[in-house]
Amino acid sequence: MIRHLFTLIWNRKRSNFLLISEILLSFFVLFVVSSLLVSSYYNYRQPTGFAYDNVWEINVSPGQDTANRKEMVQLMMQQLRATPGVVAVTITGSNTPFAFSTMNSNQYMYKGKQAPMTDWYRVDDDMPKVLKFNLTHGRWFDRRDDAATNNEPVVINQKMASEMFGQEAPLGKVLTDRESKAKWQVVGVVDAYRPGSAFAANDPAIFFRDDLSEAATKVDPNERPILLVRVQPGSGAVLEQQLVKKIQNVTKGWHAIVNTLEENRHDKMKVVLTPLVALGVVSLFLIINVALGLFGVLWYNINQRKAEIGLRRALGATGSGIGTQFLGEMLVVTTLGVLAGVVLAAQFPLLGVFGLEPTVYILAIILAAVLIFVLTAICAFQPSRIAAGIQPAVSLREE
Repeated sequence: MIRHLFTLIWNRKRSNFLLISEILLSFFVLFVVSSLLVSSYYNYRQPTGFAYDNVWEINVSPGQDTANRKEMVQLMMQQLRATPGVVAVTITGSNTPFAFSTMNSNQYMYKGKQAPMTDWYRVDDDMPKVLKFNLTHGRWFDRRDDAATNNEPVVINQKMASEMFGQEAPLGKVLTDRESKAKWQVVGVVDAYRPGSAFAANDPAIFFRDDLSEAATKVDPNERPILLVRVQPGSGAVLEQQLVKKIQNVTKGWHAIVNTLEENRHDKMKVVLTPLVALGVVSLFLIINVALGLFGVLWYNINQRKAEIGLRRALGATGSGIGTQFLGEMLVVTTLGVLAGVVLAAQFPLLGVFGLEPTVYILAIILAAVLIFVLTAICAFQPSRIAAGIQPAVSLREE
């Protein structure tokens, strides 16, 4: 039976080649789309590595006030910590969770191995109290690091540890820059940190201990203090007004804007989801166009082969046998197109085209193949039924 199907396909190789090409192109596009969608879903299922609930972000604008800014920031943080309903306060850089700001570098080296592009963050000792990091090795920054002279202490995430040290224990390892002038010693490892969005990948990350109140003294108007405040569950507008009022009373004229990380996450989600939804709509139109094309080609083939169908029926072939033949031909053609597509798709993980995990590519190939087979089976079902219902007398009389 299989040999017979291949013979029929070879006898109509010109039209079947065009059909295989269409299936190949459709599979390839579906594979690319599936890779992005599977990657997004895979990232969505991963832990964020921090707790964003009940955390507020306070953007403080000093305006033109440049006098005693460091003292102002320190006094402001003390007043906020003393406010009932506030659990912890930390000061951070502009690349806060779910912000539209990133800082990255690949300058880090270890035994001649260069790090991939790594996100870096300026933090203080109280950051874990606010975001509740999951430390898997070592510790977070504390006063013991005040005495560090030769090697600056850093904390990295598990992804960074795997990329740089492999199976080696990360604690105590020393990273350098390309010129080996700067040195950073790993004192702790957090499980994960995905502050970009719910669909962001768990990229390598490194945390630097920094006196951000000192950085806030810069005259540069773009360098504004950003505070993250963990509050008691259920805190609302009353506490928000109290915090803003305290900041204004302490700083004498500075302005403060309060947002929750939940709100920031929701805003970032809308921005991230927009291209994914657009991609899904484009993919849907592609599937519809492919389905219409396949249905039209099969309908045309049946009309062109009525004499063949009538002769086979006259020789005793059953209607179900005719329908099965057409469906089998379509599935064999689809298999040839999919196999060619799999060969092309297999180059993506080998070349690291999208920089995704190999598992993502494998799942995308399987998903694209299943979609193509289901699509062709659906499109071939009705034309096969039409072919099965053709009576020999009618088809031979038309010829």
